[in-house]
Amino acid sequence: MLSEILKRVDGYAPGRDVPLRGYGAAMATYAGLLGLVLFGVTRKPRRQPGAMDLALLGVGTHKLSRIITKDFVTSPLRAPFTSRREVEGAGEVHDEPRGNGWQRSIGELLTCPYCAGPWLATGLGALLTWRPAPTRFVLQTLAAVTVSDFLHAAYARLHESRKGVQAERQRSERGAGADAARPS
Repeated sequence: MLSEILKRVDGYAPGRDVPLRGYGAAMATYAGLLGLVLFGVTRKPRRQPGAMDLALLGVGTHKLSRIITKDFVTSPLRAPFTSRREVEGAGEVHDEPRGNGWQRSIGELLTCPYCAGPWLATGLGALLTWRPAPTRFVLQTLAAVTVSDFLHAAYARLHESRKGVQAERQRSERGAGADAARPS
């Protein structure tokens, strides 16, 4: 039966390098870690996180997943599993997974903020339950950085727009001056 299943798995994406066994191992690892977290969380009854904690957890998970999967500074974490493709701007890079099996599966996880999100949310959620005060501090810091990032992006867009308006005004003024200098 197992050999039949493996044959079907091997036919999943013919001609493409899809590390299904590595993905399976990653899912099994996540399930095992989740089981440990759930066991630890349910052993001692604690206050359940509220709506503000959920918001902080969401924003903090978003930012931490971007830091791990896209930030220049975290490149050493990704380097054994990825290769650099390009700089994306705003302090982010685009790395792509490399290798086969485990190496490629970990590379996929370390280059995809959406993929890293559940792992990070689980860990941060567990920490929020076990050690709420220090975890809230970390989540608040990540949330503040996220707000800062959006403000930087908005400022950059406004600045570029302002430069475009100034350039258009200068072109118009030069054109109006050239029209006035032409003989009728």
